[in-house]
Amino acid sequence: MLANGENPYPVHLIRPPQAPLSAMAQLGKRIFFDTSLSASGRMSCASCHSPAEHFGPPVDAPVQGVRPPPTLTYLERHPPFSVGPDADEDENSSVPLQAALAAGTTHAPKTAHNTADSAANLVPQGGLFWDGRVDTLQQQAIQPLLNPVEMANPSAAAVAAKLRRARYAPAFAQLFGAAILDAPDRLVSEAVFAVARYQIEEPALHPYSSKFDRWLEGTARFTPAEMRGYVLFNDPDKANCGGCHLDKPTPDGLPPLFTDSQFEALGAPRNTVLAANRDPAFFDLGICGPYREDMHADTQFCGMFITPTLRNVATRHVFFHNGVFTSLQQVMDFYAFRDVAPEKVYRGAKYDDIPERYRANIDVADPPFNRQPGQLPAMTDLDSADIIAFLQTLTDAE
Repeated sequence: MLANGENPYPVHLIRPPQAPLSAMAQLGKRIFFDTSLSASGRMSCASCHSPAEHFGPPVDAPVQGVRPPPTLTYLERHPPFSVGPDADEDENSSVPLQAALAAGTTHAPKTAHNTADSAANLVPQGGLFWDGRVDTLQQQAIQPLLNPVEMANPSAAAVAAKLRRARYAPAFAQLFGAAILDAPDRLVSEAVFAVARYQIEEPALHPYSSKFDRWLEGTARFTPAEMRGYVLFNDPDKANCGGCHLDKPTPDGLPPLFTDSQFEALGAPRNTVLAANRDPAFFDLGICGPYREDMHADTQFCGMFITPTLRNVATRHVFFHNGVFTSLQQVMDFYAFRDVAPEKVYRGAKYDDIPERYRANIDVADPPFNRQPGQLPAMTDLDSADIIAFLQTLTDAE
């Protein structure tokens, strides 16, 4: 059946229930699309997380500041930040303690055929934004409102003043009582909570409607190129994408998220287009800063960024934490040539976007990054084309 492009073992996927948006989520939707909440009056949440682009960055503004906005889709199952799996709230599993325990530990290799061992590695995982610096959708929603390169409000009080003037201000009074309009901190808190409810309830943010989902359920058939790409995606001797971008449904039938939510330092090339990178002393170190401020001292994590979902990846316009690549072909070339022929992917020195003192953090063990200069790349040009064909099956239906 695989030869015919069919899934020989179809499954029943459990998707989030769909229902009309609650009053809270409807308020959150109006906030999400409200440009008046920005200092310029021209930017909303949707400006950087466009519904037309699967809630990722639009074509004309793919990078804000130094990082492209991550997609907002498929966050309903995203775990909070931790170092190592199964962290809880007691002091014996705190992030500082786990970070200290993780220093110097060895990691099980990540391969698509054995993800259980690598899931137990003491590595950073979870959290929102590229550096995992917040855990909740509410915390995520407030930061762009105050970010000087995004919506650029000087304070939460300024946001509250705009909310009081908004056409939907009466909805706050209806939901929370009229007194909320005279309580700026609470008004902003409820506003970002409403945005979080919109993200949780809006079906377009977690449709699981791709051809791959239908293939899993046995109602779609892969083309020969898509099937070859799927096999290569999970081949540890080839692309090994499935080692980090998990593509198997959970045991209880939840669709795969195509990420293990772990952090990696891949050593992507420096993006010379970014204004911040005109300063040769500036480096975006992910977990170590500059935007995350609580883990500067945990230098074993410098240069690490979260592994993004690959759902709808074929519709994105920039890739990696700094937007350095603008096509899936460039991404595939990076994985194929980073170690065997780095001159094909770096304009200057290899690993030019991470200071030399942190380059020991870069993954050189997990396939395909376990090769040496002069060896053949893991993927041929045809392999890359087939993998891209498979990645296109991860695009949600309109």
